[in-house]
Amino acid sequence: MIVNFTLTQFVPGGPIEQIAAQMEGRGDVFENISGSGEEVDTSNEAAASGYVGARGLSPEYIAQLEKEFGFDKPPFERFLLMMWNYVRFDFGTSYFRSQSVVSLVLDKLPVSITLGLWSTLIAYLVSIPLGIRKAIRDGSTFDTWTSSAIIVGYAIPGFLFAVMLIVLFAGGSYWRIFPLRGLTSDDWESLSLVGKVLDYLWHIALPVLATTIASFATLTLLTKNSFLDEIKKQYVITARAKGLSEGRVLYGHVFRNAMLIVIAGFPSLFISVFFGSSVIIETLFSLDGLGRLGFEAAVARDYPIVFGTLFAFSLLGLIVGIISDLTYVLVDPRIDFETRG
Repeated sequence: MIVNFTLTQFVPGGPIEQIAAQMEGRGDVFENISGSGEEVDTSNEAAASGYVGARGLSPEYIAQLEKEFGFDKPPFERFLLMMWNYVRFDFGTSYFRSQSVVSLVLDKLPVSITLGLWSTLIAYLVSIPLGIRKAIRDGSTFDTWTSSAIIVGYAIPGFLFAVMLIVLFAGGSYWRIFPLRGLTSDDWESLSLVGKVLDYLWHIALPVLATTIASFATLTLLTKNSFLDEIKKQYVITARAKGLSEGRVLYGHVFRNAMLIVIAGFPSLFISVFFGSSVIIETLFSLDGLGRLGFEAAVARDYPIVFGTLFAFSLLGLIVGIISDLTYVLVDPRIDFETRG
């Protein structure tokens, strides 16, 4: 929060500059920063058309905006006030949307939850069994081909894979099998329960696949290497010597120990899938989620949304980390040091 707040003090084109540019008929203030370099003087045309904003903003009005946004206070005081409000979960109101940050986040949250939870669930359901199978058949043709496939998938950026899916299956240039926009169809309310479920799965298929593709490689290879390390240990040799079946050895003894490092990677995987790639994926598939909200807020310099979502994401990451630590104890009770004498 400190680093990001400090950076915003030096970034050009704040919210007041945005409002001034729009009221003076210059459009978006960022057009002058990242545009083509051609300067177009529209002030005379705007003034001739009677547009009051083209005549400039008075210092009194600028001072009023600064007071309304809190920019009349020193940066250090603004930061302390902001953090004090955030501790009480008071995230303020958006500069440009006239809505509270909490209501905006809650409104966009279902889309991001859909992408994050489905992608994480699919990644674990596929990668863990695949990693175990690769460990059992280490060095085989199956191991070689699957490793090549998941590494190629990992090398393809998520947004490029999303574009590929759109071109192939969403009416881009070839087949129109899946819809391109939203999570539900226009007639969703009139569908039956089964129809609603199928319609929902039909809409999320491509976005979830595009979000999940890069998660398979890391999780699969992590599971495989964890199982290989455990299989080589003495207790596995002892269990086999006692006549235990291979399934009992793998899933009764090896699985619990090998899964520790996989569980350790859950928070980072969940947070990265939940928020990392959601900006591009939500934009490409026209999904109105948190990633797109945060991107638009950053471009518009809507600081309450930027810092409010940053605080919420960081807090969620910490909570997920705590849940991960508690899961350690469920998987391997030996980690509970309080039970030791």
